[in-house]
Amino acid sequence: MSSPPGRRARLSSPGTSHQPPDAREELRRRLKDLIEGNRVMIFSKSYCPHSTRVKELFSSLGVDYNILELDQVDDGASVQEVLTEISNQKTVPNIFVNKVHVGGCDRTFQAHRSGLLQKLLNEDSAHDYDLIVIGGGSGGLSCAKEAANLGKKVMVLDFVVPSPQGSSWGLGGTCVNVGCIPKKLMHQAALLGQALQDSRKFGWEYSQQVKHNWEAMTEAIQNHIGSLNWSYRLTLREKGVTYVNAYGEFVEPHKIKATNKKGQETFYTGSKFVIATGERPQYLGIQGDKEYCITSDDLFSLPYCPGRTLVVGASYVGLECAGFLAGLGLDVTVIVRSVLLRGFDQEMAEKVGSYLEQQGIKFQRKFTPVSIQQMEKGSPGILKVVAKSTEGPETVEGVYNTVLLAIGRESCTRKIGLEKIGVKINEKNGKIPVNDVEQTNVPHVYAIGDILEGKPELTPVAIQAGKLLARRLFGGSLEKCDYVNVPTTVFTPLEYGCCGLSEEKAIEVHKKENLEVYHTLFWPLEWTVAGRDNNTCYAKIICNKFDNERVVGFHLLGPNAGEITQGFAAAMKCGLTKKLLNDTIGIHPTCGEVFTTLEITKSSGLDVTQKGC
Repeated sequence: MSSPPGRRARLSSPGTSHQPPDAREELRRRLKDLIEGNRVMIFSKSYCPHSTRVKELFSSLGVDYNILELDQVDDGASVQEVLTEISNQKTVPNIFVNKVHVGGCDRTFQAHRSGLLQKLLNEDSAHDYDLIVIGGGSGGLSCAKEAANLGKKVMVLDFVVPSPQGSSWGLGGTCVNVGCIPKKLMHQAALLGQALQDSRKFGWEYSQQVKHNWEAMTEAIQNHIGSLNWSYRLTLREKGVTYVNAYGEFVEPHKIKATNKKGQETFYTGSKFVIATGERPQYLGIQGDKEYCITSDDLFSLPYCPGRTLVVGASYVGLECAGFLAGLGLDVTVIVRSVLLRGFDQEMAEKVGSYLEQQGIKFQRKFTPVSIQQMEKGSPGILKVVAKSTEGPETVEGVYNTVLLAIGRESCTRKIGLEKIGVKINEKNGKIPVNDVEQTNVPHVYAIGDILEGKPELTPVAIQAGKLLARRLFGGSLEKCDYVNVPTTVFTPLEYGCCGLSEEKAIEVHKKENLEVYHTLFWPLEWTVAGRDNNTCYAKIICNKFDNERVVGFHLLGPNAGEITQGFAAAMKCGLTKKLLNDTIGIHPTCGEVFTTLEITKSSGLDVTQKGC
């Protein structure tokens, strides 16, 4: 029985055959990766009859093979030149079997007749797997599935160490289980509560008291998450990826120890490794934090309503959780050590905070907890929190049912044996430095996702990076993950979407005198009849005056900001300018159309408040 047609390798190449030395070295490395990463690698031309004969031979032997058609890549001439330097052969087909150069058509058939070809084919990899991925989150699964699509033998190791409160979850990582997915669903639950209030103004009449059932909500959300966990396991099985629910730890450069929940150890070897272990919430390191506090690891599956809640930290996680808890009718306080939404545009961050205060959330600024004491047990219990000022000796006390910590996340890189194989990490934060192809200082070990030094900690970034990494390692691609102009949204009750630079960062990069900032407050049509404030929603773009007024920062505070920002992010990838926005006809009546009519600049000092519709 013959094998499926050979898998086609992808190899993009910049420019002409007269390449600069760096580009040529990059091409050489990619070709070597193809040769070393595939059992049978055929460099061919689609119209060559000798190439066709070789492909038919391997198919008749039932041997899968990878092909790179030199007449179908951007720079086949350069590829063939570098291939000649590697193999001393100028013609195609040019065949490698298990890293050994066999030669062209005639020499391959000679090797087949003499038995040498079969011997080479039997000398398969000395390792159990072509690729072992440590971490079954969004990035790890993306990389594993793409590598399997390219014909590689792949294993995924995933193990959730229970939180101090005992919470754990299934395959899929933070986003699916304790991050983006349950967060957005609880955000939606809170928005439905606001919609109920607005509905009376639109003529809806209902007499019974409307209340929220926490247990019904969490059960429905956990059921949905469970279905996603199952679908991920099924997809891995369909693609032939080996999934092991065990904790992975390096013991040798190409060998890992996998420990399951019963403590049983198994060892596996791999040619290449991808670390995609993600992060977990940090704790305060004070009396009572791990004993009595919860984090986002626990909140979304909490079996009881949290009641009066103190959120410690004003990160996007903290403010999102505070927002939907308040939206569900709970008494919420946020304690803030320094600024809101560190790393985001601070004007926008303060507007987010102002809206949260309007929704009844209380802020304690410039304080940090120093002790947490349990007053009463229960579900929820009663906790006393003592907090100290960051600016003096003042202390305050408060009594809460639940304390939710959202003070940052820590990379899961310190207990996976990286020191045994020499992979460097930033000792301060556990992040892994990599080059522009996600490669660590150990050549066969790569890293993706939230554990990377200086890269956005976002699920879609990890997914893209993982997919492109697999294509570079096993498909001959040169495409790298673009970490510039990555859009994101903070799902507070009034959403904040952004793409590109904050105003502070834009000034640092481009200088204030080179920038023009266009902005306005606006009143969504849906808010008018509902009687909601007409000067809360805000739009802002930051333009580089000396680059055609190219938009370098996009910021929106308003309903559905995530949906709106996604579209403008694509435009920014295409080089969006203020003129292009002016030339775009808006969709009326929408919130997004406000960006097509921006006229007032900050430098003009003109008022942007709305006087009417």
